[in-house]
Amino acid sequence: MNLCYAIPGKVIEIDGEIGVVDFGNGVRREVVLAMVSAKPGDYVLVHAGYAIKILNEEEAKKTLELYSRILNLVEGR
Repeated sequence: MNLCYAIPGKVIEIDGEIGVVDFGNGVRREVVLAMVSAKPGDYVLVHAGYAIKILNEEEAKKTLELYSRILNLVEGR
């Protein structure tokens, strides 16, 4: 079975339909925002370089914490 996942991040800046999204730990990437009406400060769910949903801050932070726990388990920390 193949799985896809999306990662939450915070929109830092926007230029047209492209935004810079901060995923934490110093990781920032350009993301296509064409499918959502995001503004700087919003949290978005990103899949394959596209923001697919706007999240509330609490939901985004819970998801990031869960991903962090999973990565720590995988890496044996």
